[in-house]
Amino acid sequence: MDTINKIKSISIWIFIIPFVAINTCLILITSFHELFPNKEHIIGFTIPYIDGGASISRTARVFPTYLIFKPAMFLTAYLLIRYWLYIKNIIINIHGEHQNLKKILIFGIASAICLIIHSIFLGIKFDIDLYKLFRRIIMLSFIIFEVVAQAYLVITLYSIKKKLLSFINLKFLKLKAVLVSILISVMVISIPIVSMPGNKHLKHALEWDFFLGVILFYVLTFFMWKKQK
Repeated sequence: MDTINKIKSISIWIFIIPFVAINTCLILITSFHELFPNKEHIIGFTIPYIDGGASISRTARVFPTYLIFKPAMFLTAYLLIRYWLYIKNIIINIHGEHQNLKKILIFGIASAICLIIHSIFLGIKFDIDLYKLFRRIIMLSFIIFEVVAQAYLVITLYSIKKKLLSFINLKFLKLKAVLVSILISVMVISIPIVSMPGNKHLKHALEWDFFLGVILFYVLTFFMWKKQK
């Protein structure tokens, strides 16, 4: 099935593009200070996955890092839409209609749209509380929609796994289930931490690590589907 080969290719790029983009922005803003005309934007050395020294948006919303981050996120969102459409086609071809298909497609595409909106408004400053709340809601919606889509997909694949035995490696489907379970657990545990003031460095570290967990889902997708001749 050629669609499976396409989804393998797309899924690995959904991991590579944002991972390279955000870490390139991090390296530039912490190590190549001469590239930044506004010295207030410079950040000292940090490993935010561990110490939470900066948020993702802090590293990516200024010139010139947004020139890397925004196109990368637009491309990632496009690939995400393609990914969820291909998933729908694969499930229909192998199993037929499934009760979760609409949910998978709605939440998956909605997450991509939220990523596009977030990228558009990143770096645009308005000193209005409603605007700041809007940006937070969009970013939170991206995370929730993406994890929900991933959860529904894992549940759906498990429900038809007997029909998928010649198409997937079950070990990686189990790993995807473990990863999604961890992401959901972290989301629930993090609610009081994120909602309370303070804990800035912990919030930043959670942001970086959680985003890494979300895109690792697509690495497992690449290895889960068997290449089709």
